[in-house]
Amino acid sequence: MRIENSYPGERLGRPTTGPQSVARVGRRLAAIAIDWACAVIISMAFFSYDPMATLAVFAAVQIVFIPTIAGSPGHRLMGMRLTMLDGGWVGLWRPVVRTLLLVLVIPAVIWDPDQRGLHDKAVGTILVRS
Repeated sequence: MRIENSYPGERLGRPTTGPQSVARVGRRLAAIAIDWACAVIISMAFFSYDPMATLAVFAAVQIVFIPTIAGSPGHRLMGMRLTMLDGGWVGLWRPVVRTLLLVLVIPAVIWDPDQRGLHDKAVGTILVRS
């Protein structure tokens, strides 16, 4: 018998709202829009708006900032951070694998009931409110 969760993150022991709760879709979309806009601006300034350069800049920002400031600039501006399920540091390899899956798009848009994308599930991370 399957019991439905009343809110995302309940089965992971996360609070309903506030710090440490699962970041919701609106914040996530705003964060990725911020990160992508920054990548587009850098691509326009230095690479004549090359789509592959834009994608590379976006990926580089994710890989550099996730282990250093616990999230991308968009995440941090939207009041979120990326952490391990147990609350630890994500390390260096997880941001690389997570970003590779993120740029493939499909793993990022397939979520579980706790609103964790396959890219987060694959590396054992969770995006929470800070």
